[in-house]
Amino acid sequence: MNIVILGGTGLIGQALKNEFQHSHNVRTFGRAIYQDQENLLASIQWSDILIQLSGATIAKRWTSKYKQEIWDSRIKSNQILANIFGKLEKKPKVFFASAVGFYPESFCEEPLDEDFLHSGNDFLSQLSVEWEALARKISEDALIFRFGVVLSKEGGALKEMLPMYKLGLGGPIGSGKQCFPWVYIKDLVSAFNYAIDKNLAGTFNLTSPQLITQKKFGQSLANQLKKAFFLTTFEWQLKLIFGEGSQVLTKSLAIKPTKLSEHGFVFKYPQIENTLKDIFND
Repeated sequence: MNIVILGGTGLIGQALKNEFQHSHNVRTFGRAIYQDQENLLASIQWSDILIQLSGATIAKRWTSKYKQEIWDSRIKSNQILANIFGKLEKKPKVFFASAVGFYPESFCEEPLDEDFLHSGNDFLSQLSVEWEALARKISEDALIFRFGVVLSKEGGALKEMLPMYKLGLGGPIGSGKQCFPWVYIKDLVSAFNYAIDKNLAGTFNLTSPQLITQKKFGQSLANQLKKAFFLTTFEWQLKLIFGEGSQVLTKSLAIKPTKLSEHGFVFKYPQIENTLKDIFND
């Protein structure tokens, strides 16, 4: 098949490209493609599958200006796609990346899944609501994956955390009781393959079925690296560094991938210990 990945220059886009290019024709584009709508239209017309991953990283300090960039990089890109799709006679199957930040805060003892329809009230929740609404406007049979924190040695949150942990300076964030929604990038790629094969549509959580606290994750990472785990990072410290963006690290989200499991998908790496072992032995 012909596959186009928008936002394809990032961690997830590159992992999907590396997987798909063995058996499909793949084209990847960064956000600059939205400035060249003629090329964008031609690429979408060429595609059988369109994967929309575009968006500025949320792992930075949030100023008012940067929050607007986070919003525009997602919402305006989907608005452009909505205009293009209105012109197409043959429309590709579309996959959209959303986030478990859609949900309100929850804890590991009482997880939420796709049947919980009420979003949270914070910035990331409202961004997800708007993004997903536009996704459904673009394509009624779209598949929306709500990602947890994607674990990979190549980038993302884990790569940012490693220097401190390798120095033995890892520790819980606040109480450490926040539920930590995560997924190994190998399982994420497998889920995309499975969804393509089964022609899935609708909204799916893409998180590991294992519910763990932030403290459990940090201890597992420290154990894998054979380092200490004791230095608490307080919420006020994170707010000094990330501003309002500190909520990415402090919000507790207990999310289950119920629909994927019901459709027969099996996670190869459902446990954090085996996942980290595979990451560092790969």
